[in-house]
Amino acid sequence: MRKIQLVSLIFPALLLSACSSTSLQDDAGNKGGEKLEPQRTCCINPDSLRKQHDDPASILFKRSVYFDFDQYTIKDEFKPLAEAHAKYLASHRDIKVVVIGNTDERGGREYNLALGQKRAEALHRIFALYGVAEQQLEVISYGAERPKAEGSNEAAWAQNRRVDIVYEAANTGK
Repeated sequence: MRKIQLVSLIFPALLLSACSSTSLQDDAGNKGGEKLEPQRTCCINPDSLRKQHDDPASILFKRSVYFDFDQYTIKDEFKPLAEAHAKYLASHRDIKVVVIGNTDERGGREYNLALGQKRAEALHRIFALYGVAEQQLEVISYGAERPKAEGSNEAAWAQNRRVDIVYEAANTGK
């Protein structure tokens, strides 16, 4: 009887010890390369994940979806990217992402925050359709506060009208 009790105490401890704490840099294109808070991960092979996220040939390497001016509908050219991330997240329930909506500098602050939110929610809807759990996602908008490109021209504005997918719960090597 004591052996059974001892095993029932040791087994959960072994499972918990398999988890590790890792951190990663924010790869959303934000200035400063700030570190995200360490996230607890369990049973993820960080090397395998890093390979998928760092391989330029992998669709998971791309983590930004771009939008037309004043729009929040995901363009056909970015649907495969959104679907790939959605399928990946749906099959890796212990990984979390932040979906960050951004806009160019045109428009008022409140308008840009609302438009960035709508863009992020558009991607969130695709993730939900593919079975990504609500607990895996955080949706936020920075509006025009975090531009990817500086300048007041169409080239810069096109880069700033985007949603970034930032992986939090695993070390992707970024």
